[in-house]
This record gives sequence, C-alpha cells and structure tokens, in this order.
Amino acid sequence: MAAAGVILVRTMSLLAGKIRPGVTTAELDLAAERFIRSQGATPAFKGYRGFPGSICASPNSMIVHGIPGPYKLSRGDILSIDIGVVLDGWVADAARTFAVGPVSPVAEKLLRVTEESLMVAVPECRAGNRLGDIGHAVQEHVEAEGLSVVRSLVGHGIGREMHEDPQIPNYGAAGSGILLEEGMVLAVEPMVTAGRHAVRVADDHWSIFSQDGSLAAHFEFTIAITADGPRILTPWHEAGRGRAVA
Repeated sequence: MAAAGVILVRTMSLLAGKIRPGVTTAELDLAAERFIRSQGATPAFKGYRGFPGSICASPNSMIVHGIPGPYKLSRGDILSIDIGVVLDGWVADAARTFAVGPVSPVAEKLLRVTEESLMVAVPECRAGNRLGDIGHAVQEHVEAEGLSVVRSLVGHGIGREMHEDPQIPNYGAAGSGILLEEGMVLAVEPMVTAGRHAVRVADDHWSIFSQDGSLAAHFEFTIAITADGPRILTPWHEAGRGRAVA
C-alpha cells in the first residue's frame, strides 16, 4: 500500500503542476490516468461502481465525487482532487483541495482549517485509541473555526478493497467506537463546508454538493496504524503546497 501511495503522491504532484485557469477537469483526469498506468498501476476509481473517471475533480461547492469533464478552471476557484491507485492488488486513497490562483478569504480559511483538521486527526490513529477519537479531533478543530463538518459522508478502512470497514465519521465523541489496533489501515478524510453541513446529490447520482451552495474542501490520507504509531502512506504534504499558479 505504501508503494501504491508513492505513485499516488507523484500523480498528485503532477496534477498540482497542471492546475491553472483554463484547464479542464477532463484534461487533469487524462494526465492522471496516463501517469498511473505508466507506473504499472491502475486508477482505483475508473469503473468503480460505474464511475467514469480516473480521479474525482470537485470544484467550489462540490464536496466529492465530481466526474471529470468540460468544466474549465477559473481564477479564484478551489478544486478538490481525489485519487485512488491500485498496485499489486493493494489500494491507496488520498485527496487535496487546491486554490486556483488567488482565492477569497473565506476559501483561504476553509482550505487551511480543513487541512489542519486532517493533521490533528493523524496522531489519533494509533493502537489503543478509539475510532471516535479521530472524528472528535476533526470536529473540534473545524467547529472552533466556525465551519461545518459534513456528517453524511465518512472515511473508511482500506486495503485490498477501496472501501472496507470501519466507516470513519469526521465527528463524534472521544473514547467512543471500536478499538484501533496495529495493522489497521484507514482512509481519514475530513470534508468541510464554509456554511452548513447538509448536502445534496446531483442529477448524475455522483457529484455531492453543499446544500446551501457554500464552498467545500476535502483532504485525505491513507494511514497505517503501526507499532511505532501512525504511518501516512500517501504523504502528499511532503511534496509541496496546494496553491496552483494564477
């Protein structure tokens, strides 16, 4: 899974260099698929339950599951990119939200707080903790900043399959839920809006938006619980920041 994660991080870095005004999400999708396949891996999302893209590309008020297509990026957009990679039967999954050039103060804050909420969740992914410790850390950080955690979408276990047990809410009570044990691998993925937490599903039955039209952000790591603590298997944060060129 770590090897799949290396390919995923390289793919994310490739796309980071391509995100700019005028680029379409379909162009990003094609670049991602070509690179992933060139590395001897396959895009985990392509064909998954009928999903047509190799990545999810979700702009502005779209939270997740955006189908790549003709949407052309504009200066001031934010864009969430979610990537899954399968290598030798093992899956890695990660997401980042990018600023397309200068963005509004609201968007700046949303991206900062959502990424920070993922970072504060990482130390909770250790043996002996409870599942609720992860969601509690995310919720506490996000709500202290006046933003909203999306409650109807969750993270998940991951391994041979993209989505495995347990489900991982981004809210909850510390000390609640199942016991975390060495050997578990979790896809932890805070999804946050600048408005309220309610969502709506688009007519394509994939794209999920904030119900009130507020901006949304999504950050995700695949994290292994090891004897030495959490190990991030998709360390995109070590490959540079998420601001695209103007």
